[in-house]
Amino acid sequence: MMAEPRASSIDGKLAEEFAVPSHVEEVKERMTAFVQRHGAAGGRVVLITSGGTKVPLESRTVRFLDNFSSGRRGAVSAEHFIDSGYAVVFLHRHRSLCPYTRMFSTVNLLDALQFRDGGGGAASEGSAAEEEVVVVSQQALPNVAKVLRRYQEVKEAGLVLPIEFSTLSEYLHLLKAAAQALSTIGSKAMFYLAAAVSDFYIPASDMPEHKIQSSNGPLQISMKMVPKILSPLVKDWAPQAFVTSFKLETDPAILLDKARRALDTYRHQAVVANVLDTRRGYVVVVTPDAKHELVLTEQEVEEDVEIEERIVSNLTSAHTHFISQ
Repeated sequence: MMAEPRASSIDGKLAEEFAVPSHVEEVKERMTAFVQRHGAAGGRVVLITSGGTKVPLESRTVRFLDNFSSGRRGAVSAEHFIDSGYAVVFLHRHRSLCPYTRMFSTVNLLDALQFRDGGGGAASEGSAAEEEVVVVSQQALPNVAKVLRRYQEVKEAGLVLPIEFSTLSEYLHLLKAAAQALSTIGSKAMFYLAAAVSDFYIPASDMPEHKIQSSNGPLQISMKMVPKILSPLVKDWAPQAFVTSFKLETDPAILLDKARRALDTYRHQAVVANVLDTRRGYVVVVTPDAKHELVLTEQEVEEDVEIEERIVSNLTSAHTHFISQ
């Protein structure tokens, strides 16, 4: 069994080595108000982390380390959690995919829009701007009316609170603030930690202030291990919450063992384990006493069925049981 990290020492390291964003307290107040409003109404709230984290190589950042994450899994899952009755705090990477708008992320918006005059005919050259109407091409944006209607319903009901981060430092501090906000509703809180968080970073004290010069020759970088934030989250920040982490590997032979070791180490409720090449059609939800394989058939993949719907269904059922216990 892996040695269990000391939550207090990790908490101190977070404060010492990662700069606190200037807006973190203001964001924490917004998250707390959002959570308490839905909690007072008897609802559940899930914190979804989504997208990758940027690790700067210079204080005045020109270069940084990143990963491939687009935030798709988090964005898709948010929609299914909302459909399952949850309110969502969506802690996501700046410019990563977001719920509902993610469906049109590959479309050139200007190609999907056309001018029509007020009478319904094509606008003539030189028409007054106030007489022109912009219409959406249903062919370029299929199902846009349905998606827009659902998006407006969700927005009007105040079911999503989007919070952005960019750097690793921002992510860590905002996650702590979010955890403390969600702790106010006890077991009705869920954490769905789908963000691709860097395992390595360069302390601010070790970074050059200015852009690294290629004229200095080959670059050698020494990086430190990012503190395992799951430990204080489970133990100290939100000890009554239902916590789900994610484990992505490229080698399927080590995947389940690493998922079980994580559960043994951090004592949380579930790990969603997946392999890079098959992550959109096959995952395993690992809990302390079971594993659930979730698989899409070839036909379902062709029909654009999303495996996140099954992940969310599995976890919401587990969360219901968790609350009853």
